[in-house]
Amino acid sequence: MHELCRYGALELAHVVRTGDVSSREVIEAYLARIDEVNPSVNAITRTLADEALAAADRADAASAEERARPLHGVPFTIKENIDYAGTPTTNGIPALAEAYVEVDSPIVARMKAAGAIGIGRTNLPELGSRIDTDNPLHGRTFNPFDPQLTPGGSSGGEGAAIATGMSPLGLGNDIGGSVRNPAYCCGIAAIKPTVGRVPWVTQNDPDGGIALEFLTDGPMARSVADLRAALRIIAGRHPGDPKSVDVSLTYPVPERLSAALVTEIPGVDLPEVTVREIERAGEILRDHGFDVRHAQPPELETVFDVWGKTLTFGGIGDREGLAAIASNGLVNLMSATHEHFHQTPITLDELLTERRRLRRIWSEFFASNTVVIGPTWTRLPFPCDADIDPETGANVMLDTLRFIAPGNVLGIPGLAVPTGVDAGLPTGVQIYADLFRDDLCLLAGECIERAVDTPTPIDPRGSR
Repeated sequence: MHELCRYGALELAHVVRTGDVSSREVIEAYLARIDEVNPSVNAITRTLADEALAAADRADAASAEERARPLHGVPFTIKENIDYAGTPTTNGIPALAEAYVEVDSPIVARMKAAGAIGIGRTNLPELGSRIDTDNPLHGRTFNPFDPQLTPGGSSGGEGAAIATGMSPLGLGNDIGGSVRNPAYCCGIAAIKPTVGRVPWVTQNDPDGGIALEFLTDGPMARSVADLRAALRIIAGRHPGDPKSVDVSLTYPVPERLSAALVTEIPGVDLPEVTVREIERAGEILRDHGFDVRHAQPPELETVFDVWGKTLTFGGIGDREGLAAIASNGLVNLMSATHEHFHQTPITLDELLTERRRLRRIWSEFFASNTVVIGPTWTRLPFPCDADIDPETGANVMLDTLRFIAPGNVLGIPGLAVPTGVDAGLPTGVQIYADLFRDDLCLLAGECIERAVDTPTPIDPRGSR
C-alpha cells in the first residue's frame, strides 16, 4: 500500500497545501490502490480516473488562495444513490443503470468547492434497502476483514473502500444506520448528523413518504477529525431540502460532561466483546473528566417500534412493480418487515404524535446525560445474505438494528467509532447526543479514538 493511502483527508490536504506532495501524486496513488484492491472487495463501481487527474492538475496549478481550501486536492468517493454529475444515480438496480444526472448533489458540490476531487462511485444494496451490500447491477461488496461476512449496508461500498485505503473520505446516507452499519462492520468512523443539518437533494426524488424525514446524508472516514471537517463542509441550508437548516457545529461545551453507558438492549443479548468495548469507552471518557454511569435511555422498545412502523407505513406499495426492478429476496424482506411491524392497525397521526413524545423525553434524558455510549450493532457482523434468508432474514435485520433506530426516528446525531480488532473483526461503539449537538458526539469520539488502536486501512483478508 502506498504510504499516501494511509493518510487521512486532512493529512493529505496538509501535504498538498505545503507542496510536499502534488495533488496528482495523491490521485495517482489512490487510483493505483483501486486497481490493486477493488477486484477483491468490489466496493467501487465506477472509477473517475480521467476527471480526477484533470482536477488534480488544476489543483496543482491553483492560486495560493485556492490552495487554502480545507480539502484542496484530496480525493473522495460517493455512494451510488447520491447525485454526481455525469454519472448515473443507479440506486443499485439495473433499471437505473443509465440514470445519468447533470447536476451534483449539494453535498457533492460543496465538497468540490472545498477542493476535494471525486475519484469513484461506491456500491450499495438494491434501493439502499438492506444492511448487507449486494445487487443485481454491480454484485456483492466483500468485507475486507472476512469476505464471508457482510460489510454492512447500505453504504457498504464506502465502508470497504475507506477501510482498504482506496479512499480517505466518502459520502453516504442513513435512514436505518446506513453509514453507521458499514462503519462498524469495516472498522471505520461515520456520523449520521442531526436530521436537517445536511441537505438531502436528488434529481430523481423517490416517493419515500414520511420515512424520508428519517433520512440524512453523512460523511464516512477513518478518523473523527476527518468527519468533523467534512461535516462542516456539507452542512447548511439548501432550498432543495425544505427541512435543512443553517445551524452551528460549535457550541459551548457543558461544564459538567457525563456519559450514560448502555450495556443492555431489550429483546437481545449483546456480544461479550461489545459490552467490553462500551465499558472501555466509559473508562476512557472518565479519564477525560466525564461522569460515567450505566443508564437506560427512555422506552427503547417503543422507539424501535415507532421507527419500524413509520419506515414501513403503507406497505411496499405495488408488489409486482417492485418485483420488476428488485430481487425476490429484497421484496420478501420488505414484506416480512412490514408484516412484523403492522400486526395491529395504526394511523400516521398516531405515529407522529408518539414520535413527538419520544423526542421530548429523550431530550429530557440528554439534559442530564451529555452523551450516550452503546452498541452500534447488537450482534457481530453476520454471514453474507443472512438478512434475506426466507425464514430468519427479517429477524436478523431487525434485531441487529435495535440501537440504530433511535438515531433515525428521533433525528438525533449518531457517531460510530472504531475501537480496535477482536478475533480478527473490528470492534466499535456508537455515541448519541441531543438534537444538533453533533459536536458532543464528535468530542466524545475523539477522546475514545485517541486511546485505541485504529484498525484500518488494511489489505483485504481471506478469499471469496
